[in-house]
Amino acid sequence: MTEKLGEFKLNEVYEGDSLELLKKLPENSIDIMVASPPYDNIRDYKGFSLNLSDIGKELFRVIKNGGIAVMVMQDQTKNFGKSLTTFKMAIDWCENAGFKLFETLIYRKYGAEGAWWNKRFRVDHEYMLVFLKGERPQYFNKEPLKIPSKHGGKTMTGGGTRLTNGIRIETRAIKINPMKCRGTIWEYMTAGDGTRLKHNHPATYPDKLPYDFIQCFCPPEGIVLDIFIGSGTTALASIALKRKFLGFDISKEYVELAKKRIKDDLPIYMEKVEEWKANANQRKLNNI
Repeated sequence: MTEKLGEFKLNEVYEGDSLELLKKLPENSIDIMVASPPYDNIRDYKGFSLNLSDIGKELFRVIKNGGIAVMVMQDQTKNFGKSLTTFKMAIDWCENAGFKLFETLIYRKYGAEGAWWNKRFRVDHEYMLVFLKGERPQYFNKEPLKIPSKHGGKTMTGGGTRLTNGIRIETRAIKINPMKCRGTIWEYMTAGDGTRLKHNHPATYPDKLPYDFIQCFCPPEGIVLDIFIGSGTTALASIALKRKFLGFDISKEYVELAKKRIKDDLPIYMEKVEEWKANANQRKLNNI
C-alpha cells in the first residue's frame, strides 16, 4: 500500500510552486529538508522567482520539532559587493520564521575551479545553512561523518605535567583515535560527479552532499523533503538510506528529469554508496 502524507504520495516528485505545495503538507510532518534554491542570478531557474521569507515560515510549520532544514547557497557579486542574500535569509528565518541557525557549514569544492578574476578572489565554496526547529536535533548521528585523524593511531606520551585552572596535573599517555569529528568545512569532489543525465540540470550539488545530511539528521524511516528537487539527487540519497522522500519543483522539465534519474541512475548511485563505504572503512583501517 502506498504511504501518503496529506494529499501527497510519499516517494514521489510533484510539479508546482514550492510555497503552495508546502501549504498542503500537514504540520510537524517532515524530518529534514535539504535543498539548493535558485538565488540571485547565479542559479537562473527558467524565469521563476520565489519568496524565501514566506518559504521559511511554511517550512517551519511542516518540519517536526527537532527537525532540520538545510539550504545550500551562495551570493551574487555585483559592483564589487556581495548581495548578502544568504545572510539576509538566515536572519529572516531566525527572527521571523522561528528557526535557530544550528550551524553555518562551508561546502568546499574540489575539481574544476571557479572562474578566475583580475580584481577579486576565485569563489571555491558555497554556504550550507543548517536551521533547527526546537531546542535540539531529534536525531544526530555524526559517526558516519567522521574523517581520518592526521595522527590517528599514534600515542601521545605522558610523564609530563600541564597547568589546568592554576593546578599542575600529571599527564598520561593517550592514543589518538583513528577517526575524528568532521568540522564545519565539508569537502566534495565536483569534477566527474554524477551522470550526464544529472547534468541536464544547470545547477547541481554533489551526490554525497544530501547523503551526508540525511544520515546525520534524519532518523530511520524518517521523511526527507526537497522543495527544489532539480535533478533528483536528494531523492536518490533518501532511497539509498532507506528514508522516504517528497520532491517539489516548479519546472515540469526538472520534475521529469528527477523522475527519470530516480529510475535510471539509482543503480549507479548505489554503486557509489558502496564505494563511499569501502573508502571510509579503508581510511579507518589505514589509521589504526
